[in-house]
Amino acid sequence: MTRTTTARATGPGDAVVVGGGLAGVTAALSLADSGVRVTLLEGRPRLGGLAFSFRRGELTVDNGQHVYLRCCTAYRWFLERVGGAGLAPLQERLDVPVVDVARPAGRRLGRLRRDPLPVPLHLGRSLTAYPHLTLADRARVGRAAAALYRLDPEDPALDEQDFGSWLASHGQSPRAVEALWDLIGVATLNARAGDVSLALAAMVLRTGLLSEAGAADIGWARVPLGDLHDTLARRAMEAAGVRVVTRARATGLTRREDGRWQVDLTEGADGPGTLAADAVVLAVPPRETHALLPAGAVEDAGRLLEIGHSPILNVHVVYDRTVLDAPFVAGLGTPIQWVFDRTAASGLTEGQYLALSQSAAHEDIDAPVAELRARYLPELEKLLPLTRGARVRDFFVTRERTATFTPAPGVGRLRPGARTRLPGLALAGAWTATGWPATMEGAVRSGLGAADAALTTLGRARHARLDFEPAPAPAASLPGGAA
Repeated sequence: MTRTTTARATGPGDAVVVGGGLAGVTAALSLADSGVRVTLLEGRPRLGGLAFSFRRGELTVDNGQHVYLRCCTAYRWFLERVGGAGLAPLQERLDVPVVDVARPAGRRLGRLRRDPLPVPLHLGRSLTAYPHLTLADRARVGRAAAALYRLDPEDPALDEQDFGSWLASHGQSPRAVEALWDLIGVATLNARAGDVSLALAAMVLRTGLLSEAGAADIGWARVPLGDLHDTLARRAMEAAGVRVVTRARATGLTRREDGRWQVDLTEGADGPGTLAADAVVLAVPPRETHALLPAGAVEDAGRLLEIGHSPILNVHVVYDRTVLDAPFVAGLGTPIQWVFDRTAASGLTEGQYLALSQSAAHEDIDAPVAELRARYLPELEKLLPLTRGARVRDFFVTRERTATFTPAPGVGRLRPGARTRLPGLALAGAWTATGWPATMEGAVRSGLGAADAALTTLGRARHARLDFEPAPAPAASLPGGAA
């Protein structure tokens, strides 16, 4: 962008999207598809937010392992929209190998997989044979699942309760929590059951396990995430007419006397500038949003600063040979949660590259690399016996200290809706009130909601309603002080 000291009015029907993560990209695409002229601003040199890739020698590395489920219909739409669905396929049928390394009789493999049967029979055979639970635990799991299905995730009272206490009150033993509920919940919610809002846990588990037989089938990128969330997303936006400006960070936001919005920004080498538009979507984290929000935009803006963050640690290990013969494996009786084979996606041609995804990693997130190496390499030898004779060619870690919002009890009242009290200003981000936890699905849904809020101000309708969406709610019932 060229240097300017005056606001650049780009005409009626223009929007500025601040933030180039999945939420911002989705909002920009939705607005552009509906005929709005859009400028997207991103402070980094790349798009994709916290789901990105970088180069390390011969490897293309994802900062963290990201997966989605068949029930993530908004993210699946996003993949289709940017032309990347074939690069991140789903399993034909849910199949998760789970290895327990702490059994007295030694290492034991179990599997969580579904049969081609209707809900709830689709998981019946798998749970009946699941070796990591006792017979009594398996029976009690079924009863707890039935009770979970009867919960209403939209009930505000559920948001004030923690999932761990609810599980205990429904007969779930510590072993059942570890081997089943947390196995799923930690990966999707980035917190353990005792630290999770019952409303969010009920939403995730009901949607993923009890809505449709194939809802929990797992999908993941077979290419670097940057290919999807940066390269293809950028190409799709440019084709839609979106002006994408990287290394441009918004520093101020004001509503002018003529009713339009002015965005002040720092543009790196080009110097500071301003943009004017009829609508603005803020698709940045809570603290950054709070710093940019004009007075009166949302009720009790200070609540945004109360939204906590949970970390995710990723441990990356490159071996000189193949040590894992499956796309991924989950661990029990070990600090290792999930291990993924990233060899082909990274471009590695010799040996094998494994990525360990460690959610809710509060204890390890700041540990030195040497300490993490000493901790995790022996654990990998327990989990994957073939590593015992393999040479480690590389070991490194990536850390996301603020990877997700903390899904603690009471977080629901802190999350604002897409619409604000000021016409033309909308909020997006997985941390907003999507009903979902901080996932790629939640980010995309928030972008669609923010685009709809902006389109209302512009007197436009989205060009097409997507088949996974409910009918739009009346304005008076929308969260975030909608008018």
